[in-house]
Amino acid sequence: MNASSAAARPTIGVLALQGDVREHVAALEHCGADTVLVRRESELAAVDGLVLPGGESTAISKLLEAFELLEPLRARLRDGMPAFGSCAGMILLASEVLDTRADAKHLSGIDMTVRRNAFGRQVDSFETDLDFTGLDTPVRAVFIRAPWVERVGDGVEVLARVPHGPAQGRIVAARQGNVVATSFHPEVTGDLRVHELFVDLVRNAR
Repeated sequence: MNASSAAARPTIGVLALQGDVREHVAALEHCGADTVLVRRESELAAVDGLVLPGGESTAISKLLEAFELLEPLRARLRDGMPAFGSCAGMILLASEVLDTRADAKHLSGIDMTVRRNAFGRQVDSFETDLDFTGLDTPVRAVFIRAPWVERVGDGVEVLARVPHGPAQGRIVAARQGNVVATSFHPEVTGDLRVHELFVDLVRNAR
């Protein structure tokens, strides 16, 4: 690899406290990024962008405090670090969370109100095809105990909505600046285009 191609590979961290970490690592590396598992402030400081994976949002928020990552992560987001959160990651990136524990923490990376477990329990998990801003054809979306977005601020771009069914019109993907969040899990379907968009975002932000 020559110097220019190495420089083109952004270093993207995956928050490795809980959740589907390996799937995101594999997707990012396939899309041309170098990856770092982030559990410490020094690891967070070394990355160009960060993925917050699915998992259990209240557990991850407690672990962020236990590993002394909550405030450093908030600071990096305020400074413009690109971030992508899927499912629980979307909840963590919200500025307001409904139906969560009173002691749960969030990062305010996107000015939006998210309802936790809005689609129901594990047995209510489902798949559908979504039109996604920036992609030429629909993306297959897997929803597992997923949140949805009930409100977005003026500076937030809606990237995808549920196309049909009882939740028709609900916002399930959004972006504000360098921060992207999806209700669904793009890391589990083999369609890596959402990750490609994020890798390009990180590369352009460096």
